[in-house]
Amino acid sequence: MKQEDTMSVQKMTKMALCVALCCVAAYISVPLPFTTAMITALTLAMNLTAFILKPRETFAVLCVYTLLGCIGLPVFVGGTSGVGKLFGPTGGFIIAFVIAYPIVSWLKGTGNSFKRFLLAAVFVGIPLTYVGGLTSMMLLMDVSLWQALVMAVFPFIPGDVLKAALAAFLGVKLNRVFRQYE
Repeated sequence: MKQEDTMSVQKMTKMALCVALCCVAAYISVPLPFTTAMITALTLAMNLTAFILKPRETFAVLCVYTLLGCIGLPVFVGGTSGVGKLFGPTGGFIIAFVIAYPIVSWLKGTGNSFKRFLLAAVFVGIPLTYVGGLTSMMLLMDVSLWQALVMAVFPFIPGDVLKAALAAFLGVKLNRVFRQYE
């Protein structure tokens, strides 16, 4: 077996594990009484995916995750599925994931820096995700910007920052392990 084949298998395995992690993390969710959005471990999994994969790989993982949910596998937050979720009040979050986290992966650079990972997640990934969620909530629930901020952003900021920090920490550790086997 050539070295290129081994690397390809390693990359595909990492990508498959990231898809599985995203699917499982979506089940770790807590509903809030005042919004259709939930507190979820999915953002931790998305950040971790961005930190351990290259941008194109991250994009592919998030497209596969989204496709799995769209074809009916219950992998979206709370064990939901279907194309209709993309057009529901929280569909903007799902669409934003596919856009935001490959950008986070690109911004993290080629180094293995907790600080850089955290900055990319907090100042790019989280805001882009919120823009997607805000947009879908405002359009589909006919709420004002302020109401959408209260339902889709403000309650989630502290947790999302903590999840980004945990993902950055884990990403640095995992990248060290992966580099030993490259």
